[in-house]
Amino acid sequence: MSRTGPAGVSGPEHQGRHRRDGQGLTVSTIASVPARRTTAAPWGATVAEFVLTGGVLFVVVTAVRWMSALPLSPALPQPYLQLAVVAVVVGAALAGALSSPWGRYSGGHLNPAVTFGLWLTGAFPGRRVPAYFAAQLTGSVAGTGLARLVWGPVLGDRMAYAAVEPAPSCSSAMLFSVEAVSTGAVLSVTLLLMSRRAWTRWIPLARPAATAVVMIALGTLTGGSANPARQFGPALWAHRPGDWSHLWLYLVAPLAGAALTGGVARYQAFRPVHPPKSDGGQSRERRSETGR
Repeated sequence: MSRTGPAGVSGPEHQGRHRRDGQGLTVSTIASVPARRTTAAPWGATVAEFVLTGGVLFVVVTAVRWMSALPLSPALPQPYLQLAVVAVVVGAALAGALSSPWGRYSGGHLNPAVTFGLWLTGAFPGRRVPAYFAAQLTGSVAGTGLARLVWGPVLGDRMAYAAVEPAPSCSSAMLFSVEAVSTGAVLSVTLLLMSRRAWTRWIPLARPAATAVVMIALGTLTGGSANPARQFGPALWAHRPGDWSHLWLYLVAPLAGAALTGGVARYQAFRPVHPPKSDGGQSRERRSETGR
């Protein structure tokens, strides 16, 4: 009987494995895929992160493009309605990415802050963090570039490749705080659902829903990014002076929020769970699971 376990946090090399740190923290993942034995698995997961992040950014830029153009813009003139539509579309795209075979294979982080926070909880190996960061950020650039190729130079006008920016009333301190707190909230939803095996199947729906809520609630204040990859590619393509001055905040604040949330989760609150380990005890566990 082939064994499946939740995937989404630790990626392929942790499927079917159990690991503990000094605090007794066990490791969990997000969806379910069969365990695979291949030396290329870490690189395959990294490629999947690149492709999925690029795909979600393509959807983000496309949604903003059509909400800012005829005939949809006059039909929904209120910014809040436009923001709500974009948030729902992006949430659906994120849910599809997390639920897809590639999302289950890589873990479906698609966000450097998620990767960073899960590493701090012990649920993701530190040696793979740089590769995931690079895949997510370059995927953001590639996805935005693909949207430019498909939709043309119109993206570079007032749409600015869907790069977000803070409201005039939002100071740098407020921007940092709001982005950090909102990222921490999204990560907390993931960690809470990871704390019970039966709840992990809801993560591919709950995390996109939390992301959509952040976009709707904070879109007019900070842009509701809560993801360094969300802003990185569009800001590079847009080349607006304002984007450069705030880019570091959109990159660092989510990581700070993830660091705080991950640190609290590691030592205090949510303790993720993971399927039994596979290495030395794999045959024993298979006999137990199949009743043989």
